[in-house]
Amino acid sequence: MVPDYIIIDFDSTFITYESLDELAKYKLSDHPDSEVLLSRIKSLTNAGMNGDIPFKQSLDQRMDLLNLDQADIFSVLNRLSSCVTPSFEKNKVFIKKNSKRIIIISGGFKELIEPIVNNYGILSSNVYANEFIYNNSNQIIGIDQENIMSSNQGKVKQANLLNLEGEVHAIGDGYTDYEIKLKGPATHFFAFTENIKRKNICALADITLSNFDDYLTFLK
Repeated sequence: MVPDYIIIDFDSTFITYESLDELAKYKLSDHPDSEVLLSRIKSLTNAGMNGDIPFKQSLDQRMDLLNLDQADIFSVLNRLSSCVTPSFEKNKVFIKKNSKRIIIISGGFKELIEPIVNNYGILSSNVYANEFIYNNSNQIIGIDQENIMSSNQGKVKQANLLNLEGEVHAIGDGYTDYEIKLKGPATHFFAFTENIKRKNICALADITLSNFDDYLTFLK
């Protein structure tokens, strides 16, 4: 039986990559120290996802290493649009049918998430994520610090604000997704491993999903 709500992560869950890492690859492709910087950014991503450092610290340090503008966002969005996780793409009919009960809560950015999930019937009003701040030249000068998603434990804080009732499933690959059950409204946490498998996160999960098909099998 389909639960009352399904909270789904975006990076490395709904899509195959971490969107900010992909932004970094694009932006730093011609940088003389690209390999060093990309390695640093990937390490910060993993540290945040594994719960080794606070999410806000991971995000802020990654942003400090980049110099992004709106054109970069559009370029990477085109790439990410073709990187939807295969089992999600395969089950597009289920997602569209249940789109009103699906909520995206992500440490990524709305500009990169909404256009992709909208194609699956998920409303923009059901997307909770960070937002960039631009100057008059369309350069990104930071992230919205007033957005609760930019704070430590932002996912669980946002989930709690929604006052969800009934059975709530959280699906994701990282510690911040697990926190939605640990300290939030989720009744079940599913570790999603189709794109990346974090052993410490799987150990915390009620069930480990090798793909979205596994989730639909569980519902049956």
